[in-house]
This record gives sequence, structure tokens and C-alpha cells, in this order.
Amino acid sequence: MFFLFKVVLSGLMIALASSIARRFPAAGALVASLPLVSVFGMLWLWLETHDAQRMETHVFATFWYVIPSLPMFLLIPWLMKHGTGFYVALLLGCVLTFVLYLLTMHLVRRMGMPL
Repeated sequence: MFFLFKVVLSGLMIALASSIARRFPAAGALVASLPLVSVFGMLWLWLETHDAQRMETHVFATFWYVIPSLPMFLLIPWLMKHGTGFYVALLLGCVLTFVLYLLTMHLVRRMGMPL
């Protein structure tokens, strides 16, 4: 039952962001940019475990995974502005993010911080 609650609430936030974006693109972007997935993830994890060490690990890893996802939000509009279709631009943005995730994991491990 709690899983269904999490699914519904999380889905409502995504639906809200896309609905707002249809009428007010910048306001929809603001809602989409809020770290709601991260906040909900932390809330759900805490409510289910009350494990401070697990939470610390989760939040630390989230920080490092956010950084390589940011260039995607520059690449997609740049590609579309230069004639690339949306789905191709989205795919290339996701590929870039995946490659940057791998690079980030490698670099963070080399610094002695496991992800």
C-alpha cells in the first residue's frame, strides 16, 4: 500500500510539471528542476529504514550523480536549435549523461570515495 502511495504522489509531481509547462514553459521547467525525486527518495528511504548511514550514502551519491546530468540540459536545446529532432537530441543527451556517469564514477573512486 505504501508503494502505491509513493507511485501516485511521485507521478502527480511529474504530471504537474508537464501540465504547467504546456502553458508556462519556464514555470514548468522550474517545477521540473526542483529536486523532488531526490527529496521524495530521501523521505521514502528514511520512512522505510530510519538508517542514517544508508541515508548518508544515498545523499552523497545523489550529489555526485546530479553533476554529470547537467550537461544534457544544455546539449538537447543546442542540438534542437541546430536542426536535430527532439527524439534524437534526447537520445544523444541520455548517451552523454550515461558516459558522464561512468566518468564520474571512475573519478570519484580514484579520489577514494566509492559510489
